[in-house]
Amino acid sequence: MKKSLGQNFLIDHNIARKIANLLNHYSSYNLIEVGPGKGFLTDYLIKQKPKKIFLIEKDKNLFKDLIKKYESKKNIRIFNEDALKSNLIFEVPQPKIIVSNLPYNISVKLITNWLPQIDQFISFKLMIQKEVAERFKYTNKTKNNRLNLFAYLLSDYKIEFNVSNNVFFPKPKVQSSVVSFKPNKKTNVNSKNFSEFTKILFFSKRKKIINNLNKNSNFKKKIKDNQSKVDLSKRPEELSFQEIVKLYSFLM
Repeated sequence: MKKSLGQNFLIDHNIARKIANLLNHYSSYNLIEVGPGKGFLTDYLIKQKPKKIFLIEKDKNLFKDLIKKYESKKNIRIFNEDALKSNLIFEVPQPKIIVSNLPYNISVKLITNWLPQIDQFISFKLMIQKEVAERFKYTNKTKNNRLNLFAYLLSDYKIEFNVSNNVFFPKPKVQSSVVSFKPNKKTNVNSKNFSEFTKILFFSKRKKIINNLNKNSNFKKKIKDNQSKVDLSKRPEELSFQEIVKLYSFLM
């Protein structure tokens, strides 16, 4: 088995079973698996008896292998598409869940692409790099970043369990985590605009907020009269979610 398109293939039956068991209560739903590879996890998803399974595989050779492997399964549809460019997941009928062992090199991009429309889904169940999983986690005690703020705005996020690098081939240098995102928008702001705002706010996360905001001519005028009452001398990572929303509402 060769490494394909930045993906490390899951080869441990216990972990595959554990991921599939997270779907125990969703047997009547449609499942979407991005990057199924050889179908190792897919075999366990089938046992959950979903309504349909939609497999999205970019690698042409793996796609052909999946077609042969599941040709007798009438409820499995297989697509040779690039998940970064495809809108297929949004076209799958509801109710639906994404469950996937995501390639490390595109996991953040995929998740941030999907999150603005998470209300279309029951949940995302994803295996990602452990370090990235920690960055998505928001608590009042952690330093904020663009990822955990965006995830917290739109979802309830949970690290389900951690996974050793020994259960993959080729063996990666990093550990992994299985995580869940469930739709739960915390406040009524435009997610795209909020994302753009945090890009400016965290332009240089070690600098004071006022220095980052001053780079935007529209913000520069407004912050002279800081009616938000947010302390602009802090670094952006020191603000709570509520303070950032307050600042966003004032400036946008």
